[in-house]
Amino acid sequence: MEFISIILVLLIAFIAGVEGILDEFQFHQPIVACSLVGLATGNPTEGLLLGGSLQLIALGWMNIGAAVAPDAALASIASAILVTMRGASVTDGIALAIPLAIAGQVLTIFVRTITVAAAHAADQKATEGSFRAVEFYHLGSLVLQGLRIAIPAALILSVPAEYVTDALNAIPAWLTGGLAVGGGFIVAVGYAMVINMMATPKLWLFFALGFALAAVSELNLIAMGIIGVVLALLYIQFAPEFNQGGGGGGNSGGGDPLDDILNDY
Repeated sequence: MEFISIILVLLIAFIAGVEGILDEFQFHQPIVACSLVGLATGNPTEGLLLGGSLQLIALGWMNIGAAVAPDAALASIASAILVTMRGASVTDGIALAIPLAIAGQVLTIFVRTITVAAAHAADQKATEGSFRAVEFYHLGSLVLQGLRIAIPAALILSVPAEYVTDALNAIPAWLTGGLAVGGGFIVAVGYAMVINMMATPKLWLFFALGFALAAVSELNLIAMGIIGVVLALLYIQFAPEFNQGGGGGGNSGGGDPLDDILNDY
């Protein structure tokens, strides 16, 4: 059973590395990668708790222009392995995720530098009309990105659990505590970046309302989510910009505001 778990974890690590470039199915996101590792190792609760915490930190990690963000894939996979298979606590996993993300950032820059040469080689093969060679260079570059996560994951799995436990116990409390506090700051920065992108005068009222509702201790996250969806639907139904020409004229189609919005695209 442990052998099957190791194979599944390495496969998840490889897919997470590929998804770090493709961004298609989001397998590199902490909430997905850690949960999958937790399921593969028989510890879904720890994986989900770790992934949810790391996802809040990774909200502020995004590639902007030529700037490469810390690597969420390596941070998620490596910390999930340590928590679900090597006896580390969720708190230790969160604290170690930040330096692991920086190490992953260095690795992805190294791999991307290599793939620049592969891109030029693919261009040359395209001018020669060798499309199979172009596919080879593209797929080879993706394989390198997958190995960028799978190889460190294999190295962590190859270390005996007692050695990992001793190394974690040797980390001083002030260091893990400082990393945990730093991770909390990054969560705030991530939320601020997301709010900054979507902030408009019309949405600030909902933002303030969310703060007020968060103070009600009887409401859990599911209740808050339901309230948010209801408010969003009410806003679409009653906002003037979504209901122009509701009497059958203008640009309105069938009188359904949501349908009209979708038809605009």
